[in-house]
Amino acid sequence: MGSIIFWLVLLALVIYIISIYNRLVTLKNRYKNAFAQIEVQLKRRYDLIPNLVETAKGYMAHERETLDAVVTARNDAAAVLKALENGNLGATDLGNLASAENTLQGALGKLNVTMEAYPDLKASDNMMQLTEELTTTENRIAFARQGFNDAVMAFNTYRQSFPRYSSPPASATPKTPNSWSSTIPPNSRPPPKSPSNTLGSGLIFLKQLFQKNKT
Repeated sequence: MGSIIFWLVLLALVIYIISIYNRLVTLKNRYKNAFAQIEVQLKRRYDLIPNLVETAKGYMAHERETLDAVVTARNDAAAVLKALENGNLGATDLGNLASAENTLQGALGKLNVTMEAYPDLKASDNMMQLTEELTTTENRIAFARQGFNDAVMAFNTYRQSFPRYSSPPASATPKTPNSWSSTIPPNSRPPPKSPSNTLGSGLIFLKQLFQKNKT
């Protein structure tokens, strides 16, 4: 009778751990998909900026340093974003993106200030259209970033609710994905390569339970 109860408990634990694993996979895919939405909008903005610079060049021939700063910042940010295409969404990776984005925003801000001295440029149809498209894209980026942060929070909240085992090995403890904001907390930890670490923790626990039952 005791053996039957043991195997029933063991089966229930296996089902429970598998359900946790599947839930973590679902939540992980959600925050990765949310970041993909940010990526789409950032790429759109990176595509618009060269057109903006080319339009400005026709009116701001003597502001080459300002225009070059925008182009350089745009290229650097695009390179950092491309490096994230392999799924690296850890604190360091997102910190690099946030830093590159801040530099780009600073360069664009300086360009906007400089453009105040060129009313004909600001009044041109092409510049007005580009400015409107950039503003719309910025709003979409902000919306997508909020969705990403919410998805990361949901993943972390669920992961942290996973029961603690007695002395699980450090290598079996799942790590935490990091949200993306204008600044990245230095003590944030990167996301797991796969939620399989959590499943591994559960299997270790089951193995310990099975060994105790045998003894």
